[in-house]
Amino acid sequence: MEAALQIPSVMSVREFLSWNAPAGTRWQLIDGIPTAMAPTSRTHGALQAELGAMIRDHLRQGGGPCSIISAPGIVPRIRSSENFRIPDLAVTCTPYQAEEYDLSDPVLIVEILSPSNKAETWANIWAYATIPSVREILIVHSTAILAEVLRRDADGAWPDRTTRIEDGDLTLTSIGFQAPIASVYATTRLALP
Repeated sequence: MEAALQIPSVMSVREFLSWNAPAGTRWQLIDGIPTAMAPTSRTHGALQAELGAMIRDHLRQGGGPCSIISAPGIVPRIRSSENFRIPDLAVTCTPYQAEEYDLSDPVLIVEILSPSNKAETWANIWAYATIPSVREILIVHSTAILAEVLRRDADGAWPDRTTRIEDGDLTLTSIGFQAPIASVYATTRLALP
């Protein structure tokens, strides 16, 4: 008989980062509770890879200090000792000399919204909005060609609602990126006629 999986009930970020988590699953810490993350769907994975490559290429062409990281650890400002969340992608323009597990000063965070993780993803998005360095949050839908952008205004305030993009160009002012929204979905089933 197999032993029951022992998952701590509550832990700090420091304990979470030193925890020997069960293999084969990615975990994040939400309000002190270790939470397993479901595997991504094919469309979700394709969107993450395609958008990640597009942003990476854009950042390389710009020649600046910014880089994109896949599935980075993000510590929101609110309840920072109890939260270590993992978005799909994030961009930082801060160099690093030593290894880090939580991404320093992200300016852009990208979440891919799937029907199975909708509530959790939106909770993460509002937690990311507490990070002073974050200028934009991009939400990419996995069931339709649709993206939503939250962008701070010149005074640093967040808007009341997202800007929806269903056709035309996706613009990310935090990194000077612009591309047709359809190109983000080029390798998914949603791009098929």
